[in-house]
Amino acid sequence: MNTPPSAAPGRPPHRMDPAGGCPHAANARLLAEGAVTPVVLPGEIEGMAVLGHDALRDFLSHPDVAKGAQHFTALTEGRIPDGWPLRTFATVPGMTTADGADHRRLRALVSSAFTARRVEELRPRVEAVTAGLLDGLAEAARTGGGVADLRRHYALPLPLGVICELLGVDPAHQDRLHRLSSLVVATDTEPAQAVAANRELVELLASIAGEKAEAPGDDLTSALIAARDEGGDRLSQPELIGTLLLMIIAGHETTLNLVTNAVRALCGHREQLALVLEGRAAWADVVEETLRWDSPVSYFPFRYPTRDLTVDGTLIPRGTPVLAGYSAAGRDAKAHGPDADRFDITRTTAAKHLSLGHGPHYCLGAPLARMEAAIALEALFTRFPDLDLAVPESELARHAGFVGNSVRALPVRPTP
Repeated sequence: MNTPPSAAPGRPPHRMDPAGGCPHAANARLLAEGAVTPVVLPGEIEGMAVLGHDALRDFLSHPDVAKGAQHFTALTEGRIPDGWPLRTFATVPGMTTADGADHRRLRALVSSAFTARRVEELRPRVEAVTAGLLDGLAEAARTGGGVADLRRHYALPLPLGVICELLGVDPAHQDRLHRLSSLVVATDTEPAQAVAANRELVELLASIAGEKAEAPGDDLTSALIAARDEGGDRLSQPELIGTLLLMIIAGHETTLNLVTNAVRALCGHREQLALVLEGRAAWADVVEETLRWDSPVSYFPFRYPTRDLTVDGTLIPRGTPVLAGYSAAGRDAKAHGPDADRFDITRTTAAKHLSLGHGPHYCLGAPLARMEAAIALEALFTRFPDLDLAVPESELARHAGFVGNSVRALPVRPTP
């Protein structure tokens, strides 16, 4: 990682588009110039992005790279306003902004809910929810002229319902939680709207926590409240709310994009779908290749070098906000071969991807996301093997922002 910096003139910064869009063409251009690029974030904030697979893997696990907001120079200098669209990523209390012992303490409080054994115990429930959602998808198509939005009727309610059930959140809150979550993670949200959405989401989560404190149940929120009440050194109130926020957003947004992107990929590559329907490949292979080829998270904020670091020949100054370029790393030809931009579920390097993170902050919910996606895809294409997109891929409107990577809606024809 600490090779001598390049003597070549610095690269012009890549301006991150707050409105998002398909990242892959820009990623290919940037990767051709090197594994690390300077970027301009919303609000003219200077940052960097690590795009290459090997460089990103090393950077994510480097001991001199931190997540804590106190390491974000522009923030500590007062140059980041309250309405900055990425401020929540940098400042929300919880695992994503904690390092060292604090990170281990917070992660330990929720890790028991996501062990392989606990996730496997959820399988019957996930399968039951999936079956009901397939009925709903078929009904939506029946009343919609044969077309239904798979993202809205299937890819969204499965992971959102499961994570809310794990947390003991009343289903009545789910639509509001998703709406607010979408505003929080979008990078094109207007400052006043971003402040209002953050405030409303925190207030809603505090209300949910208050209800659980009054009437505890057999759920993760109640367990977190018990940990808080056992002693403030275990979990503070801001950490409780921040943990709930993280669990809800990360617990459904990533899987929502994963399922949506996998369906798009299979519909656009019928020969790959045939492989898995004929038993020549597994649904788990589809999940891993989708994670690599069309990562549900494109650029994740933030990490900060705690000293000047040279990454793949490029200097990243201390305190610089760095984006993890998961979608670019997934198609890095140096890691995945010259055909890295091809969707191939038989690819031997598919599981090598970094789309669920790497190092201490590796995604805690990875086993659950993988299981949900595999069950959802198998059930969907078993019931509707001829399911196809109702509009050309090129006409699908892209996800708002450069953090998440997917489309806003996925109209399909679920033909039995």
